Amino acid sequence: MHPVMLPVLLFTFTITFVGTLGYAVRIVGVRTGRIALSFTLFNVLVLVSRTAATLQAPLLGNLVETERPGEVLAAFQAVLLAAGAATVAGTLAIPTFQRVFTAAVEWFSVNRSVPRLLLHTCSPAGVHRLGTCLSIPTLDTVAHLRFRRLPRKLLLGNAAAVSLLTVSVLAPLYAGSLIPELRLTCGTLSGIVNGIATLLLVLFIDPYLSIMTEDVLDGRIGQGDFRSCIVALAGSKIAGTFAAFLLLVPVSHGVALTARLISQVFGG
Repeated sequence: MHPVMLPVLLFTFTITFVGTLGYAVRIVGVRTGRIALSFTLFNVLVLVSRTAATLQAPLLGNLVETERPGEVLAAFQAVLLAAGAATVAGTLAIPTFQRVFTAAVEWFSVNRSVPRLLLHTCSPAGVHRLGTCLSIPTLDTVAHLRFRRLPRKLLLGNAAAVSLLTVSVLAPLYAGSLIPELRLTCGTLSGIVNGIATLLLVLFIDPYLSIMTEDVLDGRIGQGDFRSCIVALAGSKIAGTFAAFLLLVPVSHGVALTARLISQVFGG
């Protein structure tokens, strides 16, 4: 195994795990009535995720520069496997995180200090509180969820967006290993793949969730239906993450083809 693979896998797991926990933030915001505060506190974890992503990028670049395309593909498939495992783990951790984060929001509402909140979390009282929040999802819990009213297009769109986001960095890098002479061009095309996925989220997923959140706060939708929607979206993220296995190679070849076209048209 390449020396950079272990930290790459750890960073991948951290990034994806935190991203999956983000689904629980809306539940906490609705339950506590403090949506803005919930997202603000969650940004502390997002900083951890972004730091991991920043450290991961040069390691992936080094992998591409030192390994042959076959080894790069195998390594990237391992990265996708780590992302899939993190998505499953994050989904299973949503009930526990929901309780922990609710306690954090309520504590911050009184004390209003992020550093003190972090210190309180590491204190004996905070560790004990974390222990009382542990919750393992059961089949009975899933059986009580209501999935019938969820639009299938929303779940499919979320899965498609997640798949594209998952390969948005890996596919251009792998394309660069296939055509080393255009490696830089391939790398810059990452923004296009990422942009398409972001467009799906911004146009279809986020507006629906925002409207649904407002409906819950106004009493037009029950919290049970909202929780079912969040769990279903987490499930579609699991499907989308594993579907990225199927997208990695074709998207990589699409990026490579685009890079060649750019080189032929503008290369002079």
